[in-house]
Amino acid sequence: MLNWCAKKLLSLSHWQIKGQLPKQSKFVIIVAPHTSNWDFIIGLLVMFSLNIRVTFLGKKSIFIGPFKWLLEKLGGVGIDRSHPHGIVGQMVTLFNRSDKMILGLAPEGTRSKTVEWKKGFLHIAQQAKVPVVPISLDFSKKEVTIMSAQQVSDDIDGSLSQIKSLYAGVCAKNPHLV
Repeated sequence: MLNWCAKKLLSLSHWQIKGQLPKQSKFVIIVAPHTSNWDFIIGLLVMFSLNIRVTFLGKKSIFIGPFKWLLEKLGGVGIDRSHPHGIVGQMVTLFNRSDKMILGLAPEGTRSKTVEWKKGFLHIAQQAKVPVVPISLDFSKKEVTIMSAQQVSDDIDGSLSQIKSLYAGVCAKNPHLV
């Protein structure tokens, strides 16, 4: 039912999904550009329409009361920023303990204007030995594009530049924040 509703909502709002997710059981999805709360809503609709479970990160402090239950049901993981192995270590451990896992992240790390993307997603993918699957949200075309899986090299900066270049010409909800 949720799958049907999500597909219907995307269709009624004229959004299309292009491309396919890889057949692998573990990978990191990065969704960009991230400039609006609408990105999360579109992302949830895509997740439900593709019938996949995506793990996403949130500050541990928001995982309280009824929000905790809802966020965890949706795939949320509360992150303890004071953890000795940091977020990268926590996610690599989670990947290593899981038979199947899709981790979804916004590489900017915020909806605000940023100069550079965070590199944590690359470190997670490299250390967990999983690919990165870039996904773009183009609000001018109303397209969600699933791009081909990218292996992360030892050259983190080079991998970042290569992946970031895949988003050239993609129109964010709030383009002035890109």
